[in-house]
Amino acid sequence: MVFESLAEKLQGAFKNLKGKGKLTEKDVKDAMREVKLALLEADVNFKVVKDFIKSVTDRAVGEEVLQSLTPAQQVIKIVNEELTALMGTTQSKLKYASQPPTIIMMAGLQGAGKTTTCGKLGQLLKKDGKKPLLVACDVYRPAAIKQLQVVGEKLDIPVFEMGDQVSPVEIAKKALEHAAYYTYDVVIVDTAGRLHIDEKLMQELIDVKAAIDPTEILLVLDAMTGQDAVNVAEHFNEQLEVNGVILTKLDGDTRGGAALSVKAVTGKPIKYACVGEKLTDIEAFYPDRMASRILGMGDMLSLIEKAQENFSDDKAKKLEKKFKTQTFDLEDFLEQLEQLQKMGPIGDLLGMIPGMNKGAMKDVQVDDKDLNRTKAIIQSMTLKERQEPSIINGSRRKRIANGSGVHVSEVNRLLKQFEQTKKMMKQFGQMEKRMKRGGGGFKLPFFQ
Repeated sequence: MVFESLAEKLQGAFKNLKGKGKLTEKDVKDAMREVKLALLEADVNFKVVKDFIKSVTDRAVGEEVLQSLTPAQQVIKIVNEELTALMGTTQSKLKYASQPPTIIMMAGLQGAGKTTTCGKLGQLLKKDGKKPLLVACDVYRPAAIKQLQVVGEKLDIPVFEMGDQVSPVEIAKKALEHAAYYTYDVVIVDTAGRLHIDEKLMQELIDVKAAIDPTEILLVLDAMTGQDAVNVAEHFNEQLEVNGVILTKLDGDTRGGAALSVKAVTGKPIKYACVGEKLTDIEAFYPDRMASRILGMGDMLSLIEKAQENFSDDKAKKLEKKFKTQTFDLEDFLEQLEQLQKMGPIGDLLGMIPGMNKGAMKDVQVDDKDLNRTKAIIQSMTLKERQEPSIINGSRRKRIANGSGVHVSEVNRLLKQFEQTKKMMKQFGQMEKRMKRGGGGFKLPFFQ
């Protein structure tokens, strides 16, 4: 889960408050002390932490909160609102040029994942109906141009390059001519990075900016570097006046310092977050949703959006019909598992459900390897066995177990669970019929 350590500590800080009917000013300040320590350990900027704690405390010790019937919930609501404000209040959308092409200049240090992020952003915009062009202006890092070409090939996005003997300014200019001729409406320029900020790097970026007049300058920051990422953002912003930030590696062992500090320190919003290694693992950054996830309130909107991306209306209706007519089989089950895996790691998906924080899931072993084992078992069956699980006798179970590399007991467990699921769906179907006869509006779960 994103910011797992920080989330666990913040939720722990409010645990004692929830057990009290009435709160005193001391209760609130004790909780805020724990919150302060959690934020500092997460490498959040000290001044940001200081201002945040003061703002929350000033609001939380007011008479309206302490005298309310649910003071603990009121305090958590205030923290949620202040966390959201800290990260930018609302989603900051990408600005498009009034006349195409929209030029996006990507900047950042080496190691932040800038080149890969160019491709990720390109595929996200392509999915939105845009026609992107990637431009290779990093002529210094070995294989940087080849890396961008490989990324572009995987995503079916063209890459403009002129080798590593031409200046980045000249490449950027020629790329715009190329984009105009071939009607690309978004140009994403991958600029050179360095291991650290230096005068030569900044001057080159300033020259590229002057040559192409970008619509947006997006700074790519490694979220795992915490407060260092914010310092980098400050330097780049002073020289280039960036429009926004893309945080990478947000799925790693991220403490949270960069995400919670960068907007407050630089005034620049986080526009996108990269949440995995796949080229599809990029999403728009919503401060309110992130704050809710950190506080264990879930993020149902993002979960719904992920589901809508991976489950079409036609497939949902087809699946509902199969449930109702009792024709849902293991072939359908396999398809659903594959669709579910496309949505991301199961642990992350459960973390988006309100209340499903680490504490709530301590007795639930969630592992994507379990899904892969289940898929392997079903894939070791013949098509007839998937469609008619009742024919799977002892010898067939042994063959399936050997084929999938599991014990027979795991095959038995899967078949038993599948039968229980079918029985449950049959009960839902019968309940729906009774409700309809009685004039109720009951619908099968997940298909409302």
